[in-house]
Amino acid sequence: MTKELVPVSDLFENWFLDYASYVILERAVPAIEDGLKPVQRRILHAMYQIDDSRYNKVANIIGQAMQYHPHGDAAISEAMIGLGQKDLLIDTQGNWGDIRTGDSAAASRYIEARLTKFALEVAFNPAITEWQYSYDGRKKEPITLPMKFPLLLAQGVEGIAVGLSTKILPHNFCELIEASIDILKGKNTQILPDFPTGGIIDVSDYKSGARGGKVRIRAKIEKIDNKTIVIREIPFGTTTTSLIESVLKAVEQGKIKIKNIVDNTAKEVEILITLPQGVEPEITIDALYAFTDCEVSVSPNACVIVDKKPVFTSVDEILRISTLNTKELLRKELELQKNALQEKILALSLEKIFIEQKIYRKIEEAETWEAILQTIRTHIEPFTKNFFRNITDEDISRLTEIKIKRISKYDSQKAEQELQKLQIDLEETENNLVNLNEYAILYFKNLLKKYGKGRERKTTIATFGTIQATQVVANNTKLYVNRSDGFIGYGLKKDEFVCDCADIDDIIVFRADGKFLVTKIAEKTFVGKDIIHVAVFNKNDNRMTYNMAYRDGLAGNTYVKRFQIGGITRDKEYDLTKGEVKSKVLYFSANPNGEAEKIRITLSANCKAKNKVFEYDFATLDIKGRSSMGNILTKYPIKKIEKISEGVSTLGKLQIWYDTLTGELNTQSKGVLLGGFEGEDKILVIYKEGSYEIKNYDLRRFDPLQVALVEKFNPEKVLSCIYFSGEHQQYFVKRFRIETSTQDKIFSFINEHPNSKMLLISTDLHPQIKIKYQKAGEKTWSEFVYDLDILAEIKGWKAVGNKLPIQQFKEITLLQSPTSNTMQENGVGLFG
Repeated sequence: MTKELVPVSDLFENWFLDYASYVILERAVPAIEDGLKPVQRRILHAMYQIDDSRYNKVANIIGQAMQYHPHGDAAISEAMIGLGQKDLLIDTQGNWGDIRTGDSAAASRYIEARLTKFALEVAFNPAITEWQYSYDGRKKEPITLPMKFPLLLAQGVEGIAVGLSTKILPHNFCELIEASIDILKGKNTQILPDFPTGGIIDVSDYKSGARGGKVRIRAKIEKIDNKTIVIREIPFGTTTTSLIESVLKAVEQGKIKIKNIVDNTAKEVEILITLPQGVEPEITIDALYAFTDCEVSVSPNACVIVDKKPVFTSVDEILRISTLNTKELLRKELELQKNALQEKILALSLEKIFIEQKIYRKIEEAETWEAILQTIRTHIEPFTKNFFRNITDEDISRLTEIKIKRISKYDSQKAEQELQKLQIDLEETENNLVNLNEYAILYFKNLLKKYGKGRERKTTIATFGTIQATQVVANNTKLYVNRSDGFIGYGLKKDEFVCDCADIDDIIVFRADGKFLVTKIAEKTFVGKDIIHVAVFNKNDNRMTYNMAYRDGLAGNTYVKRFQIGGITRDKEYDLTKGEVKSKVLYFSANPNGEAEKIRITLSANCKAKNKVFEYDFATLDIKGRSSMGNILTKYPIKKIEKISEGVSTLGKLQIWYDTLTGELNTQSKGVLLGGFEGEDKILVIYKEGSYEIKNYDLRRFDPLQVALVEKFNPEKVLSCIYFSGEHQQYFVKRFRIETSTQDKIFSFINEHPNSKMLLISTDLHPQIKIKYQKAGEKTWSEFVYDLDILAEIKGWKAVGNKLPIQQFKEITLLQSPTSNTMQENGVGLFG
């Protein structure tokens, strides 16, 4: 008999498929029914088997789980620590590590755990659990747990299998339950991630957690003063240690300038960063987002096991399936409950008939067991017409086991009451089955009521702008130029110093032959001889204007032009002249705000022109593109051109907008127009904590979560605010003008008691508020409208203000006029 030969390639193909299937189904990817990976399910099952409401050593739990899990104690320990740190299913005791700092847990022999009440309520019911044999055939383990909660979305999951991976972000406990209720009510839902580490998240490209989506997560950074900023919350997936290391790395690379960084994390995250003199906190915060782990990008990938196959889906679909699965599990539990109640009613009814009809006496003369059973059946059957099923010999047999003592003490009235109570319970259960949807809604509402406290959203949802690295990087190098030889770079320290710059900056270079190029800064770069102007290039600057006079060819006309530099290709030369050989730039100026100066032109002495000296004003010339030819200045040869007066901007005031979503000042018409700015104009920033700051109008970004109001500063404008004074335990109305002129310093206009809080602020001329309150002895809510300019007179910015007439209220609303600029904490539930 000859054996069939199998090629090695076929063996490897089959083995690889078997291995891939095993890793996907049994290790890396969770099942959609309960949201657990097999090792997590086995841990929970083992904990349920030994649960006696007391804590168990984790080492003991690991030993129990090893009866079901084939991969040893290390894998079980790691998975259990991960479950415990999620603070949902496992009640922990001891040092379980810290996901914020990255500290690891203590050894398993030192820490303890037990199942939470929540886990016992939502994850276990042996009667409706499907079972399978464990890997060695000695034990039975659940195929999936009967999970009556969207656990997968609450905990999140990450796993790498063969050929695929899964990454589902955690979501908010309360929001998931509320969304499940909405699904049962037939409403559309949209759930968004929420992380235990807090932070800020931009979900504009989340795509419901499906493949191809992306979320950006930022640390929550606050400005304490102009020398100190603090990181309060960190991005999901980072630790305070890794975040500080990324900051120090950025400092070493010269991207950020800081003086000191200290980790004061204890109960709450607190990383203090001290800034050197002259470094702006807002720029540093943006630089932290641009160059460190203070901002991370995560790509979710919702992959789950459905019918023993990996399926790519969305978190909204997972929630829908989980909700319907919960509803089906509740139906099964109700069916079991109904059957148990019916059996109990049947048993009590038979007992009642047996005793009250004295059937126990009628079996005294029966000589065989069969005769006894037949006698009981004969006398009971007339009373069993309304029973839910036929009477069996087993039912009758149980009646013979009733002791004489119990018969003698039988209370017929008490038995009837018990039957009535069971009947009421049965009717309620049957009603729940008929109205299963409403029952499921009540179930979720009960979960929310029992376990929702303290599980409110921690991550703030916001929209981020894109931070340009070149705008926030610290100046970590110096730019030098050798004009005659045509070299630029940070290594030419013996040559002419141009400016401080960053090692990621682009440099623009203009030459005397009328050509320019943009190149990335390097140690030493040849850009062409006879350099007339070199500077850091900002491609987004739409105000920089260049004024130039050039001779066309060797003896042609002289032209003047004003132009701006639009889009360019790096390291490509562009010609600003008409292109004639030996053309030459005779005058050049770079003007950051579109200034147009006056120049004096002196012609050659031997030319035929009558007027050999004349003036020209660039303000008479329109600004055009860089490729424009320009206007003829003169056809005669020029001896020299010199500036005779500084110009003023011909572009008008700089129009600045404030984007309330991203907190950015911009010139791209995004958000609210603050107005036109020039010269000494300033910006007023009001912070939600009840303070203000005067800033210059450089384009920058503020934290929209901290900022209440941004507008052009007008010292004559009156600010009206309502705040709660923690010092006086009362609400005050205050109206004041900004009397300080110090720039870049924060001034608090409410007292600094820790419980003080600003409710609203307005720069409207005649602001009005509506207060909703409840009069004494009345159940309905009343409303009253007040004029703030009547409630309080204008005083100094340090004044306390006047007491608000109504101190106990439900909510307060600012009635906005069409021209008002206002802020208020919407939906405040106050102390009233």
